[in-house]
Amino acid sequence: MNKIAAIIPALNPQQSFVLFVQKLFMLDIERIVIVNDGSDDKYDTIFEELAMLENCHVIHHDRNYGKGYTLKTAFTYMLAHRENYQGVITLGAHGQHTLQDVKLVLTMTKVFSEGIVLGVRNFHSPDCTFSTYWGNWATSLFFEALFHRKLLDTQTGLRYISMKELPWLLEVKGDHFDYDTNMLVAALKRKCPIFEVEIGTLRLKKNSVIHYDEITNAREIITQMLTDYLQPWKKQR
Repeated sequence: MNKIAAIIPALNPQQSFVLFVQKLFMLDIERIVIVNDGSDDKYDTIFEELAMLENCHVIHHDRNYGKGYTLKTAFTYMLAHRENYQGVITLGAHGQHTLQDVKLVLTMTKVFSEGIVLGVRNFHSPDCTFSTYWGNWATSLFFEALFHRKLLDTQTGLRYISMKELPWLLEVKGDHFDYDTNMLVAALKRKCPIFEVEIGTLRLKKNSVIHYDEITNAREIITQMLTDYLQPWKKQR
């Protein structure tokens, strides 16, 4: 039986994260891998609670390395413990994604079991600021212009990835938010299929610290796209 594991990079998560992880097991998820990316010591009890959950594995970084580095840590773990897993689903630890969002992406994996499935966010939410809306529009537009593929949300952290894609994803450059874009560019170069499924609205809490997959700086994301575009397209195996 093919199984799916959830991968969650976590930096200073709130107590509600424990309940969210418990509820994830109500979906078609067999294992949850959480990477503590150098959280402050006061969050230790939260990770201890998570480690006590059945089929929940917690990996600790000694300092904050960034989202890209953290995902690669989890990918390495999954490749060492593949056990008939069909793929992994990555998601956020700070309420970016609801259980319904995760369920929608999981449902699509029954149709698109290969490649990458993106959970595309709706940026028409009342919580979405003017700069965030236009930042996403600009990054999507530049991505299409440079790489000839229209993707509505290049920074979404909710992604299903087939197990067979994990080895080459370990070689993709980027230790921070740039890894999200680099992953998609590398996938196109390898002719890895990319699918999109619409999920709920973008969730941003006012005065909160932004972690990982929200649009943080459109200029930096576009600069990374240009860097990827100017690099020679290496022949893929």
